[in-house]
Amino acid sequence: MARVTVWGKPGCAGNARQVALLRASGHDVALRDLRAEPWTPERLRPFFGDQPVRTWFNASNPRVKRGEMKPEMLSEADALAMMIGEPLLIRRPLLECNGVRMAGFDPDFIAGWIGLATGLPPVGEGCPRPDMPPCQVPENATTGAPQ
Repeated sequence: MARVTVWGKPGCAGNARQVALLRASGHDVALRDLRAEPWTPERLRPFFGDQPVRTWFNASNPRVKRGEMKPEMLSEADALAMMIGEPLLIRRPLLECNGVRMAGFDPDFIAGWIGLATGLPPVGEGCPRPDMPPCQVPENATTGAPQ
């Protein structure tokens, strides 16, 4: 069992499925609201490792999907500034465990890193309801407190 901190969006069905898989795998999950975190460039940057800037962004974000934003055209500094100003641009979830950080939910990487239960329905990245309007945040959603 590992203690994993997960930054996601309350009310997001995809993040809920990811957290459920982590918990079903025996991990202790500390859930945080991505929007309520006091992000700085120095704090956010390590989650992206050596990935290209374009992969740092939430591909399901309406502004990205409509082409209003061109992540591939941004510098690291500009991308971080935009994501800090609008956290829902950040690729979700952000995960941290034992000093390792990552953005997105790559089940194969996570299985090798901290382990994932087998025999459960597959869980990946992206909205499981791509034809639906954006998820609504429940009124009782937390804003950063552990759950």
